[in-house]
Amino acid sequence: MITTLRGQIIQLEENAIVLEVGGVGLRLLVPQPLLGRVKIGESIMLQTHLVVREDALTLYGFDTTIDRSLFTMLLGVDGVGPKAALAVLSTLDFETVQSAVYNDQYEILNRVPGVGKKTAQKIILYLKDRLKPVSGLDRISSMSDADSEVMAALTALGYSVVEAQRALQGLPRDAPDNVEDRLRLALQNI
Repeated sequence: MITTLRGQIIQLEENAIVLEVGGVGLRLLVPQPLLGRVKIGESIMLQTHLVVREDALTLYGFDTTIDRSLFTMLLGVDGVGPKAALAVLSTLDFETVQSAVYNDQYEILNRVPGVGKKTAQKIILYLKDRLKPVSGLDRISSMSDADSEVMAALTALGYSVVEAQRALQGLPRDAPDNVEDRLRLALQNI
């Protein structure tokens, strides 16, 4: 199984990137948020999942192991294939899916193109016991107002929730309490 790839992006497509690894161009289907952040010529390391079918070998790429794990879990849901699992990751981030699962909010998953009410309910039922609580959600809920504003600013600038959380976690304990200084320090951490 191919679990990671490191290489240079040589082509961007509508829902995929072509990554040159050791002189070979590999096509990886990726979630839309990742596709929107990368540029041709950029070197990148991706977590991957290989789907083997009778007529094709398809590689899927993700920027975090959490996204790859969620993709793999979604494939275990009856009626959810790689296309629908990728659509979930293109539409919702991990924290939103986790919140929807824990709060039985199938209507959030129902917003994903190609996921109907019954499939959304199956996803929630299947993931209920499989998704482990992530301490990041606890941190978000216990965040100060300043850190919440910094998180919102970083995500508005195009950084993922995971990147924003890492930047906030990297702030020194004696960091000023005002939003502008905390944002400046968080941007330096990214």
